[in-house]
Amino acid sequence: MEWSIMFVFNSVLLGVGLAMDAFSVSMANGLNEPTMKKGKMCGIAGVFAGFQFAMPVIGWICVHTILQYFTAFGKFIPWIALILLAYIGGKMLYEGIRNKDSDEEKPSLGIGALLIQGIATSIDALSVGFTIAGYGWLMAFAAALIIAVVTFVICMAGLMIGKKFGTKLSNKAQILGGVILIAIELEIFITGVF
Repeated sequence: MEWSIMFVFNSVLLGVGLAMDAFSVSMANGLNEPTMKKGKMCGIAGVFAGFQFAMPVIGWICVHTILQYFTAFGKFIPWIALILLAYIGGKMLYEGIRNKDSDEEKPSLGIGALLIQGIATSIDALSVGFTIAGYGWLMAFAAALIIAVVTFVICMAGLMIGKKFGTKLSNKAQILGGVILIAIELEIFITGVF
């Protein structure tokens, strides 16, 4: 593919498609922590964008170096996402039910949980390495960068929406956030396996 407006358009569309899981998880995070500050929101969106940038680049590198190993790994992607998001969503759901009647402040999202979410929502982006395999390294880098920017914007929107409804839903927000994560995990698993 040549450098063109279609290249940018295709990269933006890839970014939108890949960012939908991260958008939903961002919304759940906003629901869970309605008092989240702008700096933390940028950090969360930045982590998701960073993973959405890294995974297609890693996929592209795998296609150009160790293709046979990457192909074997592909069948495990839905299982990895299932385990990671089930853990985070289950924990959020459990804590929301346990603290349902409590007015105490909810625990904020830790870096460990955020990294697990980043991996779980972007692991399917490894396969984009196959989609952009025909690109040179500079175009692959540019496509991944566009995907990251789109992801950042979409995740910021998800966080803002989650925060808005998290304030209105009060204690039910953490339960809803956990249910959303579990639903995302099931969708990733079902579409990946079947």
